Amino acid sequence: MLYNPHTHRNIRLIAFDLDGTLTQHKCPLEAENRAVLDALGETYHLLMVGAGRCRRIFEQMGHYPIDIIGNYGMESAVYDPDTDDIRMTEELSLPCDRAEMERRITMLRGEFGFTKYAGDNVEFHASGCVTFPILGTKAVLSDKLAFDPDRKKRRPLLARVREVNPEYNVFVGGTSSFDMTPADYDKYKALCRYCAAHGYTHDEVLFLGDDFGNGGNDAAVYVSDIAFLPVTDYRCLAELVKPLL
Repeated sequence: MLYNPHTHRNIRLIAFDLDGTLTQHKCPLEAENRAVLDALGETYHLLMVGAGRCRRIFEQMGHYPIDIIGNYGMESAVYDPDTDDIRMTEELSLPCDRAEMERRITMLRGEFGFTKYAGDNVEFHASGCVTFPILGTKAVLSDKLAFDPDRKKRRPLLARVREVNPEYNVFVGGTSSFDMTPADYDKYKALCRYCAAHGYTHDEVLFLGDDFGNGGNDAAVYVSDIAFLPVTDYRCLAELVKPLL
């Protein structure tokens, strides 16, 4: 549901994606958007809902004092001001058949022509999430950022990756990968669990994200009953959120 400042007047909680929404992909949170968060935090409770691990999000944000949901809801952490660190409150780890995933990704690489890569064929995460890193786990950042920033190369392949991995949610992740999470976990379901645990109704929540197209990891929220504010350029965040201040 698209956010409308005239009808969505009960917002108490603002949740954010990170890469492409607050920062460039895998880049530090810059001072301007840190100031935007500070300003919003004077009125609203703020929450990160990310695809990556809580620790990675926290470090990328320069230890910004915010609660974090990571790995699509498989991790959660709260900020501890006494230690200037996060304290993990949930860390799920689900089984993954690594040999089978290696077989599947190798097969898909052959079908798609992605047979040259640096590092590992598949990235396995402790949570049970899986990344299909098209350029490999050791690819340099500049190559990854340049590979498919508009997702036009990967979206035509999405249905096939989903077909081969039916027990996972498959997303067109970042600029050069497919991200896979166990089927019960996505950002919308993570937000629903957070709201239930902390006493928020869905009409009190606003989500900001950039990856809301087909296969995007914000798409589950975009098509839901939670208000969604699309971010098309993280550098314009301050202007975008003016109606909220």
